[in-house]
Amino acid sequence: MILYSNKPFTKEDSLNALNPKIREWFESKYKELSPPQLFSFKLIKEEKNILITAPTGSGKTFSAFMAILSYLFDLAENNKLEDKVYCIYISPLRALNNDVYRNLSEPLNEIYSKYNIENKIRVGIRTGDTPASERQKQNAKPPHILVTTPESLAIILNTPRFIEHLKNVRYVVVDEIHELANNKRGVHLSLSLERLNDLIGHDFIRIGLGATLNPLEEAARFLVGYDEKGSERDCIIVDATWDKKMEFITISPVKDIVNETDEKIEESIYKILDSIIKSNRTTLIFTNTRSGTERVVYNLKRKYNYKDEELAAHHGSLSREVRLGVEEQLKLGKLKCVVSSTSLELGIDIGSIDNVVQIGSPKSITRAIQRIGRSGHSFNAIAKGEIIVINRDDLVECTVMLDRAKKRFLDSFNVPKNPLDVLAQHIVGMALNKKWKIDEALNVIRRAYPYHNLDKKDFISVIAYLSGMYVGLESRRVYGKIWYDEAKGEFGRRGKYTRVIYYLNLGTIPDEVSIDVYTLDKKWIGDIEEEFLERLKPGDVFVLGGKLYRFERAVGMKCFVTKAEAQTPTIPPWFSEQLPLTYELALEIGKFREEFANAVKKDLEEANKKALISMIRFNKFSIGKNAKEILDKMPINEDAKLAIFNYFIEQLLYAKEIPNDHYILIERTRDLENKRNYIIFHSLYGRRVNDALSRIFAIAFGDIFQTDVGIIINDNGFVLVFDPVVDIEDEDIKEIIDNITKVDVSRLIKENIKRTEMMKRRFRYCAARGFMILKNYKGAKISVNKQQINAQALLKTTELISEDFPIIKETYREILEDVMDLSNAKKILHNIRDKIISYKIIHTDLPSPFAHVLITFGEADIVMMKDRRKRLRELHEMVMKKIKEKIKD
Repeated sequence: MILYSNKPFTKEDSLNALNPKIREWFESKYKELSPPQLFSFKLIKEEKNILITAPTGSGKTFSAFMAILSYLFDLAENNKLEDKVYCIYISPLRALNNDVYRNLSEPLNEIYSKYNIENKIRVGIRTGDTPASERQKQNAKPPHILVTTPESLAIILNTPRFIEHLKNVRYVVVDEIHELANNKRGVHLSLSLERLNDLIGHDFIRIGLGATLNPLEEAARFLVGYDEKGSERDCIIVDATWDKKMEFITISPVKDIVNETDEKIEESIYKILDSIIKSNRTTLIFTNTRSGTERVVYNLKRKYNYKDEELAAHHGSLSREVRLGVEEQLKLGKLKCVVSSTSLELGIDIGSIDNVVQIGSPKSITRAIQRIGRSGHSFNAIAKGEIIVINRDDLVECTVMLDRAKKRFLDSFNVPKNPLDVLAQHIVGMALNKKWKIDEALNVIRRAYPYHNLDKKDFISVIAYLSGMYVGLESRRVYGKIWYDEAKGEFGRRGKYTRVIYYLNLGTIPDEVSIDVYTLDKKWIGDIEEEFLERLKPGDVFVLGGKLYRFERAVGMKCFVTKAEAQTPTIPPWFSEQLPLTYELALEIGKFREEFANAVKKDLEEANKKALISMIRFNKFSIGKNAKEILDKMPINEDAKLAIFNYFIEQLLYAKEIPNDHYILIERTRDLENKRNYIIFHSLYGRRVNDALSRIFAIAFGDIFQTDVGIIINDNGFVLVFDPVVDIEDEDIKEIIDNITKVDVSRLIKENIKRTEMMKRRFRYCAARGFMILKNYKGAKISVNKQQINAQALLKTTELISEDFPIIKETYREILEDVMDLSNAKKILHNIRDKIISYKIIHTDLPSPFAHVLITFGEADIVMMKDRRKRLRELHEMVMKKIKEKIKD
């Protein structure tokens, strides 16, 4: 049963749960216990499974380890501490493992310096970076606390000499659980924990640590899984998420975010950043991209003469040595500011940060809280942060984001269910341990939360694939890695190289490299990201190096194109860098839209007509009292309030409609050159949902009108792009919507993505995880190019075998559930069918203000961000001109 612990124990009760020496050390260091510690010390002492969620700097590590160290000290003092592993600490980050090693070494070394204790507690790290000599030492004399990663744990489970040391494991600590529970790496870990449970023959105490999690019950189930009888294991949730005070604000850098010059906006942003940096001891700035990080560092140094020893960049493209150096300098307080993409949002110890700045929307409440929560490192300190935005959609988005954070609302995460590629890895690992009965193995696998409802038919299909039952695969050099006796219902290890294949190819993170772009005559042009390539289909036009190219085909890791000088791009160059807005936050923005639109309408009704006409003529609006009442409660600056009010009033004056979470506006318009017709769906449900919806509608329109349909998507909606000769009536749109709400859209999208680059690339990812394609064979690394060529050949072969072949089935699941959000897209369509969501079709001469950011994703001349802002100004001027003409009439 999953329960919440709502009443903390007293300080004395909590400290009494500790060994006297541990207590003495703790009290010498800390005057007070942090909120999670007032729960955890005693609960862990009582051998409870526990999930602790609390912000950075709340003492989560010691919340888990003080009781564990106390138990080990009790054993040591009674001469019962053996050469065995008693605790396994698992983190997704190697750097975090080093932090934990140091944090545990401090109390141990200080206690040992004071007391003459012969039987000392050992802490050891075992990851991919651990030298062979150190691993051999651990095999001979294991650490009592083993610090590792999910991948290294899976290897340990198949290391015969070391597995014996795990027989007495009493505690497993999973740190940064919010970073694992929503992806395949976490799914992989959940199976490793159940295999560990089976190998050692007893349950262990599970302790989960995380910063921002919702829903907590889901995270708890992910942590503890199910017992042998299929019953949910007990877990107590300690929720201290909101116990740390936070101060945050959304900032518009200028008074007029639309009409101000690019130079003025840039100057204002860097002036704000410089002021924040200078008024704090240490500042952490987040951008959403690596290129953005480098640009901010360069401009701050150029404009304000920051030196290298004061300001640094930190992102995944930098070498490990450079990143570690920056982290160490930050921890020592030697840097005034560090600019990061996403690499510092997890719990790596970087010392005390005074202030966090986010440039652009972080796209989720959880991510915003997590990043801002990096400041105010001590638990009693206040976390301070600012979000600086440069377009009106982001302004509304971040305003709602911080308002909902203030109200303790978090986005939800989803645990991937039944990934068959990860399952294949563990079946091979299980076969290396022993011979299995099918039902016995299935029982172990179903104890892991992500696989609790695994269909036996799918399990058998993975067994069949791994055992080499599909003859057609041997011609593609895919051989059996296990044996399977169908009559006896048993399987086990096959072949002497299977263990080596398992060790060298284990893991869930795919190999990704840049894609080289060539003309058809093989002239190299540049490179693009693989995530960008998987969005392309033949005929798509994109920008590279300031020029337009048409995508023709891809072979391996090479992309072939032709020039497309007179055409318009269908995929924006920054598409793959954009984080998707979460579905939950999108709905909250929709709710705000409705509430605020009603307030603005009321202000319009109450406004003095002459004053209103004057404001429209001179484009100088003042915020009405009803709108002001809402905006004054929001965590935004004054310039942001005016920008949001202007945005809504312009949309109402021009289009008379404001879409929201249960009202979709369908806008029929055209581009500025009259070369393309647009059907704009103002569907604010996040990019992952809109990705699925846009494909569904594009397929339907394309089939009925026998034409190619272009697609532009973002978080706030999608656009279907047509040649002007295509004659579409409003009734056609209504009929298509009606038909779509009644068909099997899963089948529709599967057919649509069957021959796409996305299918080919994602199949490689899944095939590599499922050991169908090897990344490393006998110690020789196989290039990603060769992996991709093999994947494309294998995709054709497996499609001939069956569409339900496990790796194909998993590829579809990953695309539809992890890349897109088909589940919520279906929910939207069902709600349209059931009249819960309504829609209205309108016609406009120009795209309405709410469509401007979306439209500029696919405009012909939009190559750089500056070009995009210029087009936004042009569109705004034209719309305001139309509004003024209406007033004259």
